[in-house]
Amino acid sequence: MARVPVMQAVLDVLLSEGIDVTFGCPGAAILPLYDAMRRTGMRHLIVRHEEGATHMADGWARTTGNVGVAIGTSGPAGTNMITGLYTAHADSVPILCVTGQAESNKLHQEAFQAVDIVAIAEPVTKWAVQIKEAAQAPWIFREAFRIARSGRPGPVLIDLPLDVQKQEIEWDASIDAPLPVPPVLPHPPRVARALDLLLASERPLILAGGGVILGEAHAELAELAELLGVPVQVTLMGKGAFHEDHALFAGITGVQTSQRWANAAFLESDLVLALGARFGDRHTGKLDVYRGDRKFIHVDIEPTQLGKVFGPDLGVVSDVRPFLTALLAEARKREQRKDFGSWSARVAALRGSLTRRDDFDVTPIKPPRVFKEINETFGQDTYFVTAIGLYQIWSGQFQKAYLPRHYQVCGQAGPLGWEIPAAIGVKSARPDAEVVAVVGDYGFQFLVEELAVAAQYDVPFVIVMINNEYLGLIRQASLPYEMNYQVDIHYDEFGTDNIKIMEAYGCSGRRVYAPGDIADALTWAREQAESRARPVLVEIMVEREANTAHGPAIDAVREFEPA
Repeated sequence: MARVPVMQAVLDVLLSEGIDVTFGCPGAAILPLYDAMRRTGMRHLIVRHEEGATHMADGWARTTGNVGVAIGTSGPAGTNMITGLYTAHADSVPILCVTGQAESNKLHQEAFQAVDIVAIAEPVTKWAVQIKEAAQAPWIFREAFRIARSGRPGPVLIDLPLDVQKQEIEWDASIDAPLPVPPVLPHPPRVARALDLLLASERPLILAGGGVILGEAHAELAELAELLGVPVQVTLMGKGAFHEDHALFAGITGVQTSQRWANAAFLESDLVLALGARFGDRHTGKLDVYRGDRKFIHVDIEPTQLGKVFGPDLGVVSDVRPFLTALLAEARKREQRKDFGSWSARVAALRGSLTRRDDFDVTPIKPPRVFKEINETFGQDTYFVTAIGLYQIWSGQFQKAYLPRHYQVCGQAGPLGWEIPAAIGVKSARPDAEVVAVVGDYGFQFLVEELAVAAQYDVPFVIVMINNEYLGLIRQASLPYEMNYQVDIHYDEFGTDNIKIMEAYGCSGRRVYAPGDIADALTWAREQAESRARPVLVEIMVEREANTAHGPAIDAVREFEPA
């Protein structure tokens, strides 16, 4: 068998695992890997900060379902990646971070930029490992991909000492292949019991979590809902798992990202079939209210998720797709099925009577109006990314999602600045798709330097900023209220000029003050992004006092706007 540079073998593995683009920042301790990558022609985007690389890999992975790859050198490069690893770990996103390391014989001597990144990364990864023998490298990379994909997906980290990277090993890529990831199949008696409980209920709901999307089970979900006539709710991470214009769509329950009518329907339900959902606290609120007297069936690929928040009436360990396939087969075998028509009609009636307004035509702009314009401007095939803050909650409440993997949100970790690098990752995965990042005026500035990456590599997307700071500052200047949307002021005195920031990176932007101008600005931004191959910002100035509907329990959500 021929001897080849070990990093060539690693690149052979990456390519055979379906990795056609990586994100990272070179440095001395990782240069042998970069040299091997240069020889393969693999596309690589050089980032401005290693955290940005992890979020790009994250966006790429959420879009493709494959393992996104981020690369950094030793020391602070690895520690800068920890936030991205935590984000991916929290949201079950498979990414691989590769870090350079000082030479093996120097690690105990406090060598320059030598840090125990494996120990640091272990709490926020499925597996963190340092390669100590060059001959192990391709096999450790194979195992890393297997671990990242298997069970509940998640991030892994591989640390590469410089001396290991420089060696040669015996390797033949032509006889190698990815390691298999066997599906987690449900135990048939539990499938039958799940159907028994479902058919014994009067007002059941199916709750689709992020596991439906990760398990590519959206088609089976729709098939089951239509076969049985059971309404379907989604969690925030499950947005896109079920078409929001479907007659059986029952909204989002929660104490933040929720709809009034969905909470009302949930409170009337007597059974919940939860698929790949982790019962996060922003979804459940007070558990005594959420649980009530209703029964719960919890299906999850990860056994330790069952009972983590509360004990279900029935737990099923399974990947969502084979569970739904088995449940469909079981339902078709039974001669009698229950008619849930009156219950689905009740849910539809709640939707018709308790939907929050989004048609406000006042200035300053109310945030729900922004999402009305987003819903009407962009097509169902558009990919959206959004991160954390009030705008994430408004997005969850008002923005529609129709297709899996098209609505991407950092749900549990919520790192500020996630959207811009994530959007670059999404666009790198789907170059022909339209990509929109919905951001806030504060978080926008955290990783804004990654705009330079988008400009350098011609990565176009639209940024919609919901800015609740600017108009409040105008009021502080004692200007007449009726002039708020007409007056321009100097940001060096009152705040940050986000348009100038965009221009500094070779991008462009437009500021909107009146609701009637939003649609034109969004249309302009779409055209500019396409023609200039650059990110384009639409900064929408909303009222400073705007707040979201939220509360401590799903029966105690406070409405801040007339509903």
